[in-house]
Amino acid sequence: ISVLNDSPLFSLPLSGVWCFSELFFAKEPQDVTVARKDPVVLDCQAHGEVPITISWLKNGAKVSENERIYMLSNGSLYISEVEGKRGEPSDEGHYQCLAMNKYGAVLSQKGHLTLATMSAFEVQPLSVEIQEGGVARFACKVTANPPAIITWEVNRTSLPIAMDRITALPTGVLQIYGVEQKDAGNYRCVATTVANRRKSVEATLNVVPATDIKPFHKPAIIAGPQNITASLHQTVILECVATGNPKPIISWSRLDHKSIDVFNTRVLGNGNLMISDVKVQHAGVYICRATIPGTRNFTVAMATLTVLAPPSFVEWPESLTRPRAGTARFACQAEGIPAPKMSWLKNGRRMHSNGRIKMYNSKLVINQIIPEDDAIYQCMAENNQGSILSKARLTVVMSEDRPSAPYNVHAETMSSSAILLAWERPLYNSDKVIAYSVHYMKAEGLNNEEYQVVIGNDTTHYIIDDLEPASNYTFYIVAYMPMGASQMSDHVTQHTLEDVPLRAPEISLTSRSPTDILISWLPIPAKYRRGQVVMYRLSYRLSTESTIQVLELPGTAPEYLLGGLKPDNVYLVRITAATRIGWGEASLWTSHRTPKATSVKAPKSPELRLDPLNCTTITVRWQQDSDDTAAIQGYKLYYKEEGQQENGPILLNAQDLAYTVSGLDPRRKYHVRLLAYNSMEEGYQADQTVSTPGCVSVRDRMVPPPPTPHHLYAKANTSSSIYLHWGRPAFTTAQVINYTIRCNPVGLQNASLVLYLQTSETHMLVQGLEPRTKYEFAVRLHVDQLSSPWSPVVYHTTLPEAPTGPPLGVKVTLIEDDTALVSWKPPDGPGTVVTRYTILYTSRKAWIAGEWQVLHREGSITMALLENLEPGNVYLVKIAASNEVGEGPFSNAVELAVLPREMSESNQRPKRLDSGDAATVYSGYYHLDQKSMTGIVVGVCIALTCILICILILIYRSKARKTSAPKPVGQGTDQLSHTSISLASASEVGKSIEGIAENEESLLPMIVGKGFLDAKGGGDLIINSYGPIAKPVCRKKWLFFQDSKREKMDETPRFAQAVCLYQPGTAVLISEDDSPSSPGQHSSYQVPFSITADTEHSANREGSHETGDSGRFSHESNDEIHLSSGISSTPPTSNSFVGSDSGVNMCPVLSTCEEPPYQSSTSSLQIQSTAQN
Repeated sequence: ISVLNDSPLFSLPLSGVWCFSELFFAKEPQDVTVARKDPVVLDCQAHGEVPITISWLKNGAKVSENERIYMLSNGSLYISEVEGKRGEPSDEGHYQCLAMNKYGAVLSQKGHLTLATMSAFEVQPLSVEIQEGGVARFACKVTANPPAIITWEVNRTSLPIAMDRITALPTGVLQIYGVEQKDAGNYRCVATTVANRRKSVEATLNVVPATDIKPFHKPAIIAGPQNITASLHQTVILECVATGNPKPIISWSRLDHKSIDVFNTRVLGNGNLMISDVKVQHAGVYICRATIPGTRNFTVAMATLTVLAPPSFVEWPESLTRPRAGTARFACQAEGIPAPKMSWLKNGRRMHSNGRIKMYNSKLVINQIIPEDDAIYQCMAENNQGSILSKARLTVVMSEDRPSAPYNVHAETMSSSAILLAWERPLYNSDKVIAYSVHYMKAEGLNNEEYQVVIGNDTTHYIIDDLEPASNYTFYIVAYMPMGASQMSDHVTQHTLEDVPLRAPEISLTSRSPTDILISWLPIPAKYRRGQVVMYRLSYRLSTESTIQVLELPGTAPEYLLGGLKPDNVYLVRITAATRIGWGEASLWTSHRTPKATSVKAPKSPELRLDPLNCTTITVRWQQDSDDTAAIQGYKLYYKEEGQQENGPILLNAQDLAYTVSGLDPRRKYHVRLLAYNSMEEGYQADQTVSTPGCVSVRDRMVPPPPTPHHLYAKANTSSSIYLHWGRPAFTTAQVINYTIRCNPVGLQNASLVLYLQTSETHMLVQGLEPRTKYEFAVRLHVDQLSSPWSPVVYHTTLPEAPTGPPLGVKVTLIEDDTALVSWKPPDGPGTVVTRYTILYTSRKAWIAGEWQVLHREGSITMALLENLEPGNVYLVKIAASNEVGEGPFSNAVELAVLPREMSESNQRPKRLDSGDAATVYSGYYHLDQKSMTGIVVGVCIALTCILICILILIYRSKARKTSAPKPVGQGTDQLSHTSISLASASEVGKSIEGIAENEESLLPMIVGKGFLDAKGGGDLIINSYGPIAKPVCRKKWLFFQDSKREKMDETPRFAQAVCLYQPGTAVLISEDDSPSSPGQHSSYQVPFSITADTEHSANREGSHETGDSGRFSHESNDEIHLSSGISSTPPTSNSFVGSDSGVNMCPVLSTCEEPPYQSSTSSLQIQSTAQN
């Protein structure tokens, strides 16, 4: 492609390249710098379907042609003499050319025309005195456009810089290493541009002879690198000059540990780093390090390089074809440093969001397309480094059989928020109309959003009832039919009525003296004013009184001074506004304390101003009165949400004049209080209220908000962290999505303590939380600078902290020869939660082998039994507390001696020993704690009372039987007592027990040599499953007897049968039931018994399987002997009474006694023993 300078035409050897009918630029204006009075040409060549019209714009306004400025035949702009004198119109500015044909118009990029200038020297060289062999450095700085070229002169002659010792940096720095006597002289710099040339003042270099002995000198950087900002493709120099003895070595590195680009960097002189063709990846922090060779003595200096980049597109808009009344969406994205500002152009003119056209971020949306929307659209991205444009065309397709537009549209005001809209059906194809769409928007201002309502074809009127009071609205109607939409109807405008103000003004309270309060207020925003304010009402009172004073002021008044007040008293003030419709809602009371009467030298109240920065942040600004002569040490700032507790004070310096308060709630009113103070007293305070705006709501957005994240899930991770996870909405394929997590304790009153966290992931570990605290969480999504609503709140409680200490007061008590009771107290610590205790115990022998037995108890239990201990061993016991978070430390081991059996009668008590003691003999019991002892005493008392009651009952019943029973005939009690009866063998007795229910229990009276034993005591007889046995150690057994259900019968045969059936190892039970017995049926029967295995102990234990511990505090499970009682369902023969030893029937009368049939009623025999010494 060749360009003819004097012709607007191109030579096109490649067919099809320039045949595209839409417009584009072959050449666009570029940035240029010229000297005043010089000519300049700004290029512009556009191509497309002819005819093409070219025009020029300067700073957005059309350029007027004259003899000095005119357009060439190829479309370029020529300026013969560039003007730029001070006080006269200047040709400097941004130039653009606009090309137009029948398809639309396109605008070129901006070309910046600047004049060559040079400022006075900002930095000039200074005279120095350097020791021979040292380093001399001179610097000068000047601002010029284009950048000046700086050279150096010594004694007004050009300085030879080809020497290795001398380095002249382009930044205006001269470095001389190894200074010699011949270097002495006068130095100056010369700055040169295309427009000017300047010389600096001269600086003298004096060289002092060096001493013979050069002492060691640590490295020192006398000129380190400076922070620098560079544009893309520029050259950057980072200076580093160091001194020291020996001569230090200079090295460079990056703070982020990335390697330095070796292809674009080199070292100038003795350590200056030069980066040419700077790119974005070169940005970062660079470190200069000066090190004495062979030592670890070094020093460093660092500087930040910031690289600016012009905009560049990452997404371009594409041309679209859409039908009438359709929707067109153009997308455009650009990047740059700083981030570019995006805007849209239609046929070369800047667009604004209004009605059907919406712009958000870098997207353009056109709703309800009309024929006038057929145009060329350009996306423009610009920052301070330049601008670029990209274009796309929208083609609107028209339908031939579309209906005509609705006509005779008129509107009528119904109320302050409703307008009735009516219209006539279209004149053409009205019978094919299937629906109407009503469109309305605010008539005033820019960036107004257009709303649309679709209704059926059966009506020609509609009431819009969501309008703002006292506002003008524009309406139009569109009819729809199967083949397309009609044209828009004529636009009509209507005004809604006024309403009462939606909120009260924001007020400010200050005091000028101890007896007054100046009340000032800001106008209510139009959105909340809802009409013209015609009156204000001020109410005030003392906080200690209920009497309210009321003042009414005109709607134009901005302030009012309350006088005659009491010093050092708190006054409450509120304000109400009214329109012609009526009074709005009053503000909440705002408090203000008048100054003390003695505070004559206190600082006056500052002039306070509050500005909402966003929906959660406000900026507090203030200015102290210039007439205030009081000394100010600082400021105190307080703030609170209405109805909540006050936060503060926030201490600020006397130089501070602004402060930002963040973490607030949107749409809330806050009260801010500020006062100055000094070392003597606090000054007059200033009070003001402010309302935070709402975060961008659905109606304020240009598009609907993105959907809310779903399935928010929380799980406690530790005592100070909770893991959150949620689902990403499947609404878009957008690449960049961020989330905000809101976290605060449930019931939090102070909104400033709400925690807001950001992440791009769909999960987060929220840390730094309080243990055992219930928190609420919500998450929202951010995409394309739009935010979703908050998700539903999820509640979760952090875990408690793991116990930090061991259980306290660990005590061990030997309560049986092989059983010990362990007791303890919960570990110390506020809020410590224990869900389980772990008891480790072992004998010394097993401890040496590293073997421990383990018991676990619930956190509410602080006692445990250690069973099956081996006599003659020393046991070690230690306890630890734990919960779901972790386990705490174990307590110190407590030792317990279990005495050998032969020493059990010595009645010695084991003593408590520390784990470090090595004792061979142990005596004494461990004492239980006071609570445990109290419980035991109470239990024993209750048991003794029950025993006494049972004894009295038995005695009473025994007397009753004696008085009612006749004397037996033929044999006495004594004779029967000595009747020999053979005992069943142990195996036979065992067989008789097999058919007995395991859950039936009997209380067996203890038996002595003759007759029945007294329930109050007995001899040394001990009975097991084999009958009476002898025990070497005498232990007392307490037996309790109780009767089960008895059958009613005559006393004489009943007693006789009982005597007949009695034999050793058999309990005789006599029924006393009132029910009559059947003939031939005996109401007394034998109950063979034996000391069975502890079935409850094995089947119902709660303790550990490793130890066989019962898991209960009482020792019942080991001391109870459960005797299964009852009779076989098959009556045994007389052979069952024959002794296994002799085989002789020693009681023939027994053969005549019949075994009664099985009865449903049974007797329970139970023996309870208590260890006696």
